[in-house]
Amino acid sequence: MEKGKNKHMKLLDFAGKYKGLTILGCILSGISAILTMIPFICIWQVVREIFTVMPNISKAQNLAFYGWLALLFSVVSILVYFGALMCTHKAAFRVARNMRSRMLHHIVKLPLGYFDAQGSGKLRRIIDESSGQTESFLAHQLPDLTGAYVTPIAMLVLLLAFDWRLGLISILPMGIGFFFMSKMAGPSSKDKMKEYQNSLEDMNNEAVEYVRGIPVVKTFQQSVFSFKTFHDSILRYKKWVVEYTISFRIPMTCFTVSINAIFAFLIPAGILLIASAVNVQAFLLDFIFYILFTPFCTVMLTRILFSSENTMLAKDALNRVASILNEKTLVEPQNPEIPKAASISFEHVSFSYAGAKSPAINDVSFSIPEGATVALVGPSGGGKTTAASLIPRFWDVDSGKISIGGVDVKNISTSDLMDYVSFVFQDTHLFKASLLENIRSSKPSASTEEVIKAAKAAQCEEIFTKMPNGIDTVVGTKGIYLSGGEAQRISLARAILKDAPIVLLDEATAFADPENEHQIQLAFKELTKGKTVLMIAHRLSTIRNAESIMVMKDGKIVEQGIHKELIERAGIYAKMWKEYQSSISWKVANSQIAFEKGVAYNG
Repeated sequence: MEKGKNKHMKLLDFAGKYKGLTILGCILSGISAILTMIPFICIWQVVREIFTVMPNISKAQNLAFYGWLALLFSVVSILVYFGALMCTHKAAFRVARNMRSRMLHHIVKLPLGYFDAQGSGKLRRIIDESSGQTESFLAHQLPDLTGAYVTPIAMLVLLLAFDWRLGLISILPMGIGFFFMSKMAGPSSKDKMKEYQNSLEDMNNEAVEYVRGIPVVKTFQQSVFSFKTFHDSILRYKKWVVEYTISFRIPMTCFTVSINAIFAFLIPAGILLIASAVNVQAFLLDFIFYILFTPFCTVMLTRILFSSENTMLAKDALNRVASILNEKTLVEPQNPEIPKAASISFEHVSFSYAGAKSPAINDVSFSIPEGATVALVGPSGGGKTTAASLIPRFWDVDSGKISIGGVDVKNISTSDLMDYVSFVFQDTHLFKASLLENIRSSKPSASTEEVIKAAKAAQCEEIFTKMPNGIDTVVGTKGIYLSGGEAQRISLARAILKDAPIVLLDEATAFADPENEHQIQLAFKELTKGKTVLMIAHRLSTIRNAESIMVMKDGKIVEQGIHKELIERAGIYAKMWKEYQSSISWKVANSQIAFEKGVAYNG
């Protein structure tokens, strides 16, 4: 696997040829910010004209001129700002599109195990909402931020141009406001923002998984327990929201008081300075300008604060996008090889999940001859599913080698490798489409006749007969759903239609009732004819006749042999078999008691 190419990214890296529009939009926004100040000068000129001719205001000749000039610059400022938003919006839409497109193109190259590790809710939020946050930032906040930073420069010039003493007094509370603003936009705030977004992402992921699992939850009446994980994520989100808000309470209060306290500094200073003024009228004119202009400074500082917060959000969103794009991808072989057989070989294979303290697979070696059926059994967490998932490169091994037909799986192209392997897992996913299309998904070029033949081999005919539109019935609409065992048979039909030489079965009868399990076993016989089969099962009766049984514990193979040999060794497998037989006897006994009492038994 290789590192993603974009380790350190900037938003404009996604803009392409629209990068210039973003820059132009920011320039126009800066010009608009300067133009916005000119009407204040025009209004001050109106006041000056009136002061000059008082009390005979009729002698003022330029009132209309300055009034229209103020209106003109206001309109021009709005039009320039509108042009800025047009530029940044067009660029922002392109950036969001390119960002989503690049992420979607990248994730299809990632190992399939990555999706189980991340969760669909988390990935959906990054691809959709994080790119949406950057779009909003580029379209609105970036031009506003540019204007907000251009404004202070022009503002300082104006504040010091009329009366430097009043200007410094006006700047003092704004400087205090900037100090408290820095407290809210510093490194610690960025860390809190990241933790807040992480908790929101975690809650979103748990919500998606909870909603998806509701049918299973209600079936097994585990609502309270299943809700606990979701509830805990909500509490974590609440914790970070409260902490994040409280951390801003004091600096935000001080910031708000500071920027709105300019008059508290300006008016006493004006009273003191007017006594020593040489020209009282000129001083009053300057003082009026500061009264007119300083409220605008307060608005400007508030815009800078919110722009800084939006900048932190955009940076955090970009980092989350980068977390996907920097993820390692499966390396396609330069000179791909094609296996000439369907045998499987593990040679000193070791693998650890990211962040795990111990390896999931530790120096495992075994081989499965072409056409053989081999079973993996053992305690939960022993590494059975991990071992099976390494064959089709759901993950790449840390060390050692896995071969198909003598060819390292890393030297087989992904498309050829997928053609060689069929999967039937305990967690079956059906698309919201017809049963026909659900089965055909494993081989899109298959004819309807081929699909029906595969469905018959998977014992699906009984499912079709009770559906309103037979094989053309759409799953997931109008209350039409399949049981776990029925969905598993549809999954088996997919595998039969695909007709791959290697079949991986992972707890394929886990959710099946006795009737469905019988049908699934018949489908297994059809699916595994002449195939190389690796079967993982807790129901030991399903693997009793396997040509080889391997017992895995703590990532290692601790026993291997046929059923009879393993029973005679009186090891882990023999103990598992004894416990399995005891559970069967218990179920039979309870079923008999229930029958004698005339009640239903659901064990």
